[in-house]
Amino acid sequence: MSAPTRIQATFADMFAQSAAVLARPSPTTFEHFERRGGVRQAFLYVGLAALASAMIAALFAPFHGDVTVPGQFFSRLLLIPLQFGIFTGAVYLLGRRLFGGTGRYEEVAYTFSLFYVPLSLLGTLLGIIPILGWLVSLLVTLALVVFGYLAVQSSMNLRDPVQAGATLLLSALLNGLLVSLLLAPLLLAPFVGR
Repeated sequence: MSAPTRIQATFADMFAQSAAVLARPSPTTFEHFERRGGVRQAFLYVGLAALASAMIAALFAPFHGDVTVPGQFFSRLLLIPLQFGIFTGAVYLLGRRLFGGTGRYEEVAYTFSLFYVPLSLLGTLLGIIPILGWLVSLLVTLALVVFGYLAVQSSMNLRDPVQAGATLLLSALLNGLLVSLLLAPLLLAPFVGR
């Protein structure tokens, strides 16, 4: 049996690949999987995580006085895939334009989805525990940085540590600015104050 192609990758394949990436984090591990899926699979996988996160956040919204059920549900359902797309797009464009990276967007999106989905789900599940919320957020953020650095090296073929790090940092800044200042206020305006 041949290795799965972009068209053949299923959720089961992606869960197994995520487990392998989390267990053996390295550019080599990411290289092994980067062509086994594409943009469609990456966004379906991230969409699944967004739906799970939205349902969990909405379920626990009544226990927090400063959020609403629809606000939590729709903010996560809309913003998680949107942020993922902006961030991976920035990694691709900045890595290619600034540092001559040779990866393709399909590889970037798929590679990043393999660690982003399980880590974001873990963060959502453990983040509902009030005492652990900030600590979990910090640990998940650190893990995202480490795995993101390795994924940039692999998916954009940027083995230079400074170039990979700069690509990741600049992409995070661009993503943060676009989402927090422009997209989130526009998308979430209907849910504020309800």
